[in-house]
Amino acid sequence: MKACIISIGEELLIGQTINTNAAWISAKLNGLGIEVGEIVVITDDHDEILRSLQECSQRADLVLITGGLGPTRDDVTKHALCEFFDTRLVMSKQILKDVEDYLARQGRTMNELNRGQAMVPEIADLLSNPYGTAPGLWFRRDKLSVVAMPGVPYEMREMMEKQILPVLGKEPREQYIVHRTVLTQGIGESNLAQMLSDWEDQLPDHIQLAYLPSMGIVKLRLTGKGAREDVIHDCIYQEIKKLEEIIPQYIWGYDDDTLESVAGRLLTERKLSLATAESCTGGYIAHRVTSVPGSSAYFKGSIIAYHNSAKTKLLNVSGISINQYGAVSEEVAREMALGVKQLLFVDYAIGITGIAGPEGGTREKPVGTTWISVAGKEKSLTKKFNLADSRERNTIRAARNAFMMLISLIKQEESLS
Repeated sequence: MKACIISIGEELLIGQTINTNAAWISAKLNGLGIEVGEIVVITDDHDEILRSLQECSQRADLVLITGGLGPTRDDVTKHALCEFFDTRLVMSKQILKDVEDYLARQGRTMNELNRGQAMVPEIADLLSNPYGTAPGLWFRRDKLSVVAMPGVPYEMREMMEKQILPVLGKEPREQYIVHRTVLTQGIGESNLAQMLSDWEDQLPDHIQLAYLPSMGIVKLRLTGKGAREDVIHDCIYQEIKKLEEIIPQYIWGYDDDTLESVAGRLLTERKLSLATAESCTGGYIAHRVTSVPGSSAYFKGSIIAYHNSAKTKLLNVSGISINQYGAVSEEVAREMALGVKQLLFVDYAIGITGIAGPEGGTREKPVGTTWISVAGKEKSLTKKFNLADSRERNTIRAARNAFMMLISLIKQEESLS
């Protein structure tokens, strides 16, 4: 089965709202073996909706629409659907009651706009909406299904989970689609592709590879399609094992892993503790650590030593080191890590100092210059990174490098014990 998603809303086109609905729907459909061939984003315009319906219905068996079902004048999806399917709007007593009940629960009274929500296309199967006033609409014509849903994410997801996906899941399945993602860091996309060229050349025809770079991380997504799910899973598993032999030093996780969750898992399993001392990242590393559920088991705390006086007074960084080497230096980063390690009595500590930008750089230390130190139980790692010229990118990439160093040091010390 082929699917097309039509997302309706001016707010999506002007960047006011991110189209999370389409991404969520695509993932759910892929899980049922349904390929999404196209995602269309259009404004709330009658002719645009008609044109998109006509084009998508020629290329897909299933068209899913979100948005444009509200009670206001700019919501014209129902009218366009009526024209496309040559039907008319009629009053649904059940939907009218549903709207009345919903408004009563909200402590609101019915008005004419709310009442208009009960006017629905005569031939559509109706989908209830416990979290709003707009019902879903399911149209069937020959082999084509068109399903219109509200654009409010939690309303759409409830409708999909309870009323749409269960029906689609009962359809005869032509194929299974399996995605696995190998997460790498420490090597650029082009160099990685060169290293993997021979492995990529021998991939089976039913396995596709995609390189997905993102600020220092390259994701390798393997997608398999076929009639037997177990065969696809096994084939992808074998290819990942080959990858692990070719680039073991760059692989740090899989699928939905994050660097902070992988580091947290290592710390938890080994009953280790962590603290951070941050300058240029301003607490971002600590934020990422504490975004992981259960991080209180291993994270003791953080010192944001932005000013040099905080470095010396709170972390016992030597004033001589700052004067001789500068606040952004190997020596200061190492002393920050050791200082917070001793202060909070932890097994591992991260110290980071750098020039985030956009100002403050020099010829010797341009914007993006960052020193990261990780102090462990017995050893320590300290590295210099030349990052980007964007303050936001510098912060994100610095944090990712810090987690990679932490993961590496934990594994190194474990191999020596």
